[in-house]
Amino acid sequence: MTSRFGPRRSVLAVPGSSRKMIDKAKGLAADAIFLDLEDAVAPIAKAEARGRIVDALCEDGWGDQLKVVRVNDWTTEWTHADVATVVGGAGANLDAVLLPKVPDASHVQALDLLLTQIEKANGLEVGRIGIEPQIENAIGLTNIDAIAAASPRVQTLVFGPADFMASINMRTLVVGEQPDGYDRGDAYHHILMTILMAARAHDLQAIDGPYLAIRDVEAFRRSAQRTAALGFDGKWVLHPSQIDAANEVFSPRQADFDRAELILDAYEFHTSAAGGGRGAVMLDDEMIDEASRKMALVISAKGRAAGMMRTSSFTPPAE
Repeated sequence: MTSRFGPRRSVLAVPGSSRKMIDKAKGLAADAIFLDLEDAVAPIAKAEARGRIVDALCEDGWGDQLKVVRVNDWTTEWTHADVATVVGGAGANLDAVLLPKVPDASHVQALDLLLTQIEKANGLEVGRIGIEPQIENAIGLTNIDAIAAASPRVQTLVFGPADFMASINMRTLVVGEQPDGYDRGDAYHHILMTILMAARAHDLQAIDGPYLAIRDVEAFRRSAQRTAALGFDGKWVLHPSQIDAANEVFSPRQADFDRAELILDAYEFHTSAAGGGRGAVMLDDEMIDEASRKMALVISAKGRAAGMMRTSSFTPPAE
């Protein structure tokens, strides 16, 4: 997944109303940064924040981060102006639009149509700007497969835990933690796996939402490890202190990356004519076959996207 759109191990949320925070974000090691026009910006500040975001996106100083803007959802009066102002003014420097509170495919399709009109009107490449639907309520989860397939622009499916927890009346005020009384298993498992299955079925990335207790980095790490173990590609970060933890958790361990590379090399050799053309062979004490190769490809791709370098090499066995 990571090679198609670029890694999103860490997705830093930045209020679009704060020029100071935007400037600071430019130099941080987050894979992606989204400038927020929704929940992090007060209604009276949204118009000014649009202009601030356009100015920032058009200036130098950005690294290799993916640059995303979260607009307001279609039930508000701000969505059209958000998209028209930001894409019209800085579309050439924008990678994707994050659309919150998506209940069904029509909201994604409406954004696709609007983006296309603005791209044409401003001489931008049509279809280059992606869409990141955010799943934040029960109806959105119910319709997630249609949402994932709603537009070729869709790049990721993003879990919005706070609004989702409120929408289903979950009995907790701590976003990202298990609700009191749920002492076995994971209360979010069905939600997370549903998002992940839809993402994988449509060749998209799956991104976990934030952990709001920003000073507790170890708790953030535990939350990130849970979704990384399932197969998610990354997680939102709300503070620079969470970035390194997210990048680490959503990258393979060095030993796993080395092993994946070794499996790929060994399988390529042994299935070749020089290696005997065998489909299943032993590598150390482990049998590897085509399924092993597919699993290794996942780890290898994630490691390479993260800039990892292998520390071991494959040596064909002596005849």
